[in-house]
Amino acid sequence: MADWDERYSRGEHATLEPHRLLVRVTENLAPGRALDIACGAGRHAIHLAQLGWQVTAVDASRVGVELTRERARERGVTVDARLADLERGQFDFKENFYDLVCVFYYLQRDLFPQLRACVRPGGLFVAAIHMVDASPGVKPMNPDFLLEPGELRELFRDWQIEHDYETPLHDTDAGEHTRRSAEIVAVKN
Repeated sequence: MADWDERYSRGEHATLEPHRLLVRVTENLAPGRALDIACGAGRHAIHLAQLGWQVTAVDASRVGVELTRERARERGVTVDARLADLERGQFDFKENFYDLVCVFYYLQRDLFPQLRACVRPGGLFVAAIHMVDASPGVKPMNPDFLLEPGELRELFRDWQIEHDYETPLHDTDAGEHTRRSAEIVAVKN
């Protein structure tokens, strides 16, 4: 996590502007309980809290969690920001508990069964995750952290998929993400 602590300390990946997909999905949605996985500097958690959601935000970066807490205080909202290493199983996922679970630009394949289980029936899973990208000029990245085409859709094939999109070129998200990504909004049956 030292690498991410350093990045957040330098102000990298620290925009407050939430991903357009989350903004669109939540604009007419009644608030409930939300979980922001790998929350980073808190842009999605804070957006949800400002809309009235009860938000739990989780990240393994101490600096990211501190930024999330500080930014929430500055905006007068409450976010339950927790320091937990997901790869080491340090977060307890409550089954059928959250109305919305969001994951942006984090891929841990063995976490999907828990992510699916913690969404309540009728709840939403919202994500944008990097994909394999061989475009010229794209920085090489460990393929363990990149989705294959169609992989995200396949993980939620038994849910009601409201939105499924794979960017043809780099993602234009405000969070400094410059490679292809897969987006999904899925409702748990």
